[in-house]
Amino acid sequence: MRKILIIDDDVAVTNYLRVFLMQNELSDSTVVNDSREVSGLLSTETFDVILLDMDMPQVGGLDILEELRERKIDTPVVVLTGVNDVALAVKAVKLGAFDYLIKPVDDEYLLEVLNNAIAQGALHQTIDRLPGYLKREELIHKEAFVEFPTQDPRMIRLLHQAESIASSDLNLSIWGELGIGRLDLARAIHRISPRRKGPFVVVDASAHKPEDLVSLFFGQAQDWSGRREERQGFLEEASGGTLFLENIDAFPLPAQARLNKVIQTGEYYTESSTQIRRIDVRFITALLHDPAIYAKEANLSSDLFHHLTINSIHIPPLRERAEDIPLLVQYFLGKELKKTGDTITDLDPGFIERLKKHDFPENVQELRTIVAEAAGGNLFRDGFAHGLKDE
Repeated sequence: MRKILIIDDDVAVTNYLRVFLMQNELSDSTVVNDSREVSGLLSTETFDVILLDMDMPQVGGLDILEELRERKIDTPVVVLTGVNDVALAVKAVKLGAFDYLIKPVDDEYLLEVLNNAIAQGALHQTIDRLPGYLKREELIHKEAFVEFPTQDPRMIRLLHQAESIASSDLNLSIWGELGIGRLDLARAIHRISPRRKGPFVVVDASAHKPEDLVSLFFGQAQDWSGRREERQGFLEEASGGTLFLENIDAFPLPAQARLNKVIQTGEYYTESSTQIRRIDVRFITALLHDPAIYAKEANLSSDLFHHLTINSIHIPPLRERAEDIPLLVQYFLGKELKKTGDTITDLDPGFIERLKKHDFPENVQELRTIVAEAAGGNLFRDGFAHGLKDE
């Protein structure tokens, strides 16, 4: 049984929710009808999730969210309110609310949101409990992360974090500079996730014209004239698996609202059709910057951005972890030598040192290219490597 705190001044609502949660074997629930009692209660008890109303006398929902943030209480909060106010919803989300639901809410959907919130809280607790010093050998799925040879403590912690997130079914964002390996990490997460038997679909929104993107993404039904044939969209293609999204700010704003509904409810409709379809997809989003910064600059719906980036992993640039360069060179060189059957017993230390001083604006992808060109051009000779100009 999960412990759920229900905060609402309407006794009829809290009675209904308490019975509903008990019937679904979801909660040993605690009810608070006087929001002034919340602060003291949170000092003595912990909960798996909080169901919070917004419009209450004395202490409102936003006040409680602000207190939770100030006290660094990271219990997931699902707002359940009759106040249909976009500005209020945005404020709640910015203060850390997991989701914002408007009464009345479909029972099945409420259960789904609560289960996701509970999973979110459990995931954060697992990550927070990771010890300060971790070893790569302690990974359960070491084989999934072979493309990330590293001895950098931040990277090793990142891999443990990725492994923890993979076991859940929550959406996440991976952010970092171009060429850093966001797609490789997303594939690794998919390979060890419960969705590993499903498809892994990559969609770069900027690669398509805005007027074409919507039908390509959601699919196209045959229109009344018969001139447009039915076409499967990226969403349906990714059903049961993972959809990796790049450059999401290229989505037109109306399409962003539709995408947000897919994330929230699993429902969508194709172009030239009003028939509602259901889809089961996990979204992994690639970002270039910290989501907190990106949200202010990108042309994105704040609600959509929140749902896509509620979990986030940052891959540090290669120039900040030069000690990983020898390991990466060995890994990439090994892959190249498999193609030719050649062997190299050692690498020129001078070559490695020049690599370590290089800025690598294109990160790991640039290093991969340097190694491939050096191997292909016979620049690794006599057991030594040459081929990078002095900086």
